[in-house]
Amino acid sequence: MCGIAGRILDAPGKVGADLVDLMDAQEHRGADSTGFAVYGLPRETGCVLRGMGFDKSRQDADIDVFESILREHGSGFLSDPNIVTDQNRHYCIRMEISDPSNLEAWVSDSDELAGRIEVQSCGRSLEIIKDIGGSEAVAEKHGVRDLIGTHGLGHARLATESSVLPNASHPFWARPFLDVAIVHNGQITDYFTWRDKLRRMGYRFMTENDSELIAVWASDQMKAGLTMEQALKKSIASFDGVFTYMIATPDGIGFAKDRFAMKPLVVVNRNGDLAAATEEQAVRRVMAGECDVINFDGPSLTGTWGVGNRSLAA
Repeated sequence: MCGIAGRILDAPGKVGADLVDLMDAQEHRGADSTGFAVYGLPRETGCVLRGMGFDKSRQDADIDVFESILREHGSGFLSDPNIVTDQNRHYCIRMEISDPSNLEAWVSDSDELAGRIEVQSCGRSLEIIKDIGGSEAVAEKHGVRDLIGTHGLGHARLATESSVLPNASHPFWARPFLDVAIVHNGQITDYFTWRDKLRRMGYRFMTENDSELIAVWASDQMKAGLTMEQALKKSIASFDGVFTYMIATPDGIGFAKDRFAMKPLVVVNRNGDLAAATEEQAVRRVMAGECDVINFDGPSLTGTWGVGNRSLAA
């Protein structure tokens, strides 16, 4: 039942505001939690992290331990962490760090602290913001409408098989790959088979959500030399289930639908100014005036959209 969305602007702007509107229009598809993956202007060095702590009464101590792990990998905070709390036990945190000497090694060590603080995105431009509640509530709490960027993803979740926890919501980061995020509507029925394979390859998962699996699988395929388009096409034959997902990198957004095309996706593309969502009424929320809507309802569909209309297929 979940709702997903993607947005690409033809020039950097308030992409966060458009993602909020896209998800507000689809809140009836799931208001257990809402999340956004926003791609801002990329930095040349250093990373921005978004994460979550699970006991705000231990906030200072947990951040101190997290910082010590950074220092062990030649990194550190570039500014004071920004912390957002409310009446819930968990807290959300945004951190800017210098480059670790070895990114994968640092991610592995920091994940040992995941029961206390979990890194939910890491990138030169990617920031994942997600929390319990509907689109407007999450956006107001975290200032999503003011976020500037080129493109992004959104998700409204109806929890069906896993807990209503803030860290189990979408989007998911493809750890430990910089700047890769995913949103997904559907179910991967051979999830545990693929999870075991990827874990034996050294990958770690923070949840039992099948969407997190897709992000890591696709990133591993691209690491092995496939283009995004090739990885998307391969996923249709590789996964069992019914699914539509969108995956984003700093260069753009790709999508894939299973061979039965059970989960909808509609798109408006005005020469690179693009909105995609589960429902047509959502894309029309951010695309004013007359526009042609493409309904991707055929079998075994994939596609890619590049920021600035550049190709992602080559």
